[in-house]
Amino acid sequence: MKKIAVLGSTGSIGTQTLDVISREPDSYEVVGLAAGNNVDLLLEQVRAFRPKLVSVGTKEAAEALKLQVPSGVKVVHGEEGLIEVAAGSGATYVVCALIGSIGLRSTLAAIDAGADIGLANKETLVTAGHIVMQRAKEMGVALLPVDSEHSAIFQCLNGENTKAIKRLVLTASGGSFRNRTREELRGVTVEDALKHPNWRMGAKITIDSATMVNKGLEVMEAHWLFGLPYDRIDVVLHPESIIHSMVEFVDTSVMAQLGNPDMRVPIQYALTYPERKPSPATPLDLLAAGSLNFRPMDFERFPCLRMAYEAGRAGGTATTVFNAANEIAVARFLKGEIAFLAIEDIISEVLSRHDAIATPDLETILEADRWARLEAFSR
Repeated sequence: MKKIAVLGSTGSIGTQTLDVISREPDSYEVVGLAAGNNVDLLLEQVRAFRPKLVSVGTKEAAEALKLQVPSGVKVVHGEEGLIEVAAGSGATYVVCALIGSIGLRSTLAAIDAGADIGLANKETLVTAGHIVMQRAKEMGVALLPVDSEHSAIFQCLNGENTKAIKRLVLTASGGSFRNRTREELRGVTVEDALKHPNWRMGAKITIDSATMVNKGLEVMEAHWLFGLPYDRIDVVLHPESIIHSMVEFVDTSVMAQLGNPDMRVPIQYALTYPERKPSPATPLDLLAAGSLNFRPMDFERFPCLRMAYEAGRAGGTATTVFNAANEIAVARFLKGEIAFLAIEDIISEVLSRHDAIATPDLETILEADRWARLEAFSR
């Protein structure tokens, strides 16, 4: 029986992870849950799964939760509480489903504790990929991708010689505004941006999908997970989100993983690997799906993806700054402080003011993150 801790349990990936776990109660024991401040949903999860350790975002939320949890459940809070759930809950497998760079320290703590990682928090590798991958190698822990695109590539590479890879092809739905011109993006609302045509996701990742920042972060994550340079990682628009990603080999063969858009499939695969088990997802019917369409990526239409490639090639703290500036810009857009197109302007301006440090240590990364956030607030 795997002992599971879920970081970000009340978010989209976290709730779907617990849904997958609930269908195999004899295979998993949930020993830790960490969330932000959604106390009501977290309390429901605590009552359903009876973890030993629970963390919330603030002291106030923790005090409210303590009055309601069953006896024997320890409640902690803040980033230190998050780290305690990751490394001190007794988990042998930690699902990192947090949004943003807040997942970095807790993921490293889980690795240091010897837990295998189901990684849905792409920002962990974006901000400190060289540190995370090296630490996982040193500790001998598995780092299994949960994002549908990286899970697809991981599945396509099973049993393959990685030296035979020619390139990776990540597919992108195009997000909420995939059929709009740049001129038509002026004045779009938060409500418009949150209407993703294919996936049900949290607000931040849905906005990232609309700007194509999310795909840029996935390109960076693929670079670290699969050890390929950026010139061998491509992105194509695929509006149906049926092909989740592809691998082209040196003999011109292309392998792809297909399925209906349902995150429970890659979540379950990460949890059960190397086994496969029946899934609650709806089976793919290609006849019903009809045609599958593909379009080349337009870097003028989606400049955030271009900037992501540039930051990735620059390396070091450039990717940290790209991510941090975007997190602040998206938060400001969701609050109605800035226009949608200002997100890319803020990222561009902050990157232009940053001199990348090539091989940063953790403290340097955290300082670059802090600097970029302050800069993005002031734009």
